[in-house]
Amino acid sequence: MQTGSVTTPFGRRAMTLALVRRQQASTDIKAGKTADKWKIFRDASEAREYLGLQDRSLAVLDALLSFYPENELRQDAQLVVFPSNIQLMLRAHGMAGATLRRHLAILVDAGLIVRRDSANGKRYARKDGSGVIESAYGFDLSPLLARSEELATTAQDVVAARTAYRKTKEALTICRRDVRKLISAALEEGAVGDWEAVEAVYVALVGRIPRSPTATEATGILEEMELLREEVLNRLEIQGKTENISSNAAHAEQHIQNSKPESTPELEPCSEKEQEAKSGNRPQPLVSPLKALPLGLMLKACPQIVDYGPGGSIDSWRDLMSAAVVVRSMLGVSASAYQDACEAMGQENAAIAMACILERVNFINSAGGYLRDLTRRTERSEFSVWPMVMALLKANSGKSIGTG
Repeated sequence: MQTGSVTTPFGRRAMTLALVRRQQASTDIKAGKTADKWKIFRDASEAREYLGLQDRSLAVLDALLSFYPENELRQDAQLVVFPSNIQLMLRAHGMAGATLRRHLAILVDAGLIVRRDSANGKRYARKDGSGVIESAYGFDLSPLLARSEELATTAQDVVAARTAYRKTKEALTICRRDVRKLISAALEEGAVGDWEAVEAVYVALVGRIPRSPTATEATGILEEMELLREEVLNRLEIQGKTENISSNAAHAEQHIQNSKPESTPELEPCSEKEQEAKSGNRPQPLVSPLKALPLGLMLKACPQIVDYGPGGSIDSWRDLMSAAVVVRSMLGVSASAYQDACEAMGQENAAIAMACILERVNFINSAGGYLRDLTRRTERSEFSVWPMVMALLKANSGKSIGTG
């Protein structure tokens, strides 16, 4: 322990080991170190939530710094300021005495200042014959200099987090608007598909947005909203391609009917297999590739699967896949059938399919046969878990949800 590095508080204020550590740290400053006091103050202001400070705490800190005569805090300088409470109250814009004492204590607890109390608790400085301060009793600003780099780094992190949060909220607002207008357009123009179920998913997702979401909550909901927007766009794109093919087919049929009646071998009817052999390619169904649903959304549609998760809960995709294996065995689905589903759909989507089968097991004669049928349809690009989950979500809601 360094001599003179620790002073105990005057009066009834208790001494703590944390206070001892903070006082010792305030003396451990690199020789010759300097820092701009107002730059440190700005950094502390940015990091006030991390430090546990309030606006009035910053006002008191600002007042204390104003009593230090130089702009730079120096390691080799006298860093103790000793204003009276009346002087501090005036520079803190007329703050009440009780409020001032409370926020001085907050600054001490935050490790930004240290009390250097005299024998009688008064604040003053003792000078030598030439007017140089030999010793001072009041508030030591050394911790600010000692922690200047830490405060700067924390301030940068806080600003970066605030910027990222603002961007996330902006992206969520735009994505939410896109999904709402795309669904409305599909409903108003009579697009093919169960758009009411899609709308129910959207409304349920919007209903989960807190009034003041945290950064984590906003990011999670944004990811789910982006997945929903992607699914909506895929459906609209599929419909557009289907309409184009239908239009081209009708145009081709009209062209053949308007052509000369003389038949040629190329225009003679032939079987579907012969047509495929001539073209050399099988026609590809116009469906979107499988995409994993947001886990939270899937669990709302298929709540029964939660009982089979590790410890009776599902908190991750790994938990869901473990639960799906249990359900697979319970429903009598063979391991080979489930393995084929995993290879065709992907492990997450196969687990979602098992959760959906469990939800409707009373209406399915053979769970294994049903899963094999879904696997075959997946291999032909004719199946996606999205419509199945959205239908269950709508059924579990108990009513049709209107426009949000």
